[in-house]
Amino acid sequence: MTDLYAVFGNPIAHSKSPTIHAAFAQATGEDLRYEARLAPLNGFPEAARQFFAEGGKGCNVTVPFKEEAFQLADELTSRARLAGAVNTLKMEAGRLLGDNTDGAGLLVDIEKNLAFSVANKRVLLLGAGGAARGALPALLERHSALLVIANRNVERAVALAELFSSQEKRVQGMGFADLADFSEPFDLVINATSASLNDAALPLPAAIFAPDCLAYDMMYGREETPFLAQARSAGVLKRAQGLGMLIEQAAEAFLFWRGKRPPTDTLRQTLLQA
Repeated sequence: MTDLYAVFGNPIAHSKSPTIHAAFAQATGEDLRYEARLAPLNGFPEAARQFFAEGGKGCNVTVPFKEEAFQLADELTSRARLAGAVNTLKMEAGRLLGDNTDGAGLLVDIEKNLAFSVANKRVLLLGAGGAARGALPALLERHSALLVIANRNVERAVALAELFSSQEKRVQGMGFADLADFSEPFDLVINATSASLNDAALPLPAAIFAPDCLAYDMMYGREETPFLAQARSAGVLKRAQGLGMLIEQAAEAFLFWRGKRPPTDTLRQTLLQA
């Protein structure tokens, strides 16, 4: 029988994940079907349980359900436990295993595909939800010179920064308005909020972007996202949407499910051109 996989989110119609995993299955010779499923905003656990009751083997989880998926899992990988968020689930021997492939996918896209080194850079991460939590462990592994979390809800940004701070690695949390007080701009600014999904701009001062900054939006779309439009207006030349991250984290999820890591270079070029 063909194995069933899916991605859950709200919204979900824009998702490229079915196309990506169909290409992965063809490239690796794996027999599987992958669907996009819209879960109610207050009904993700029920939707996920129903999916696995139908025989689903595994699923991806996107905005806004990653923290709920963390709570749903019976067992967690170390990177999922550290992130406090899950974007990949699989059923194994009657137990639901949770992983987080976001950070790995983000770094592969930024460092390999975009040839931008994160080490010793001043990094600003926008947002304090599941997407930001997934990115933080990977960013901290690169020993950034400074890592700041900014969010509309200041208390949530501060709490997340305190959670990830240690004697060796200091993370700062603040509100968007506090960014105007920073004396130096950032080398890497990552939008991990869902604002771009709603075609909304963030209240960001133009001075946050260093002259040679990379502005990276985890979201993606046919048109330029509002965040990347803000970066362009501020003179930022290096700008990227999150389609590359989506492909690379999907490859990590495929490896988690099937034990094979599919090739990504050709697919990435095809989707970017499309």
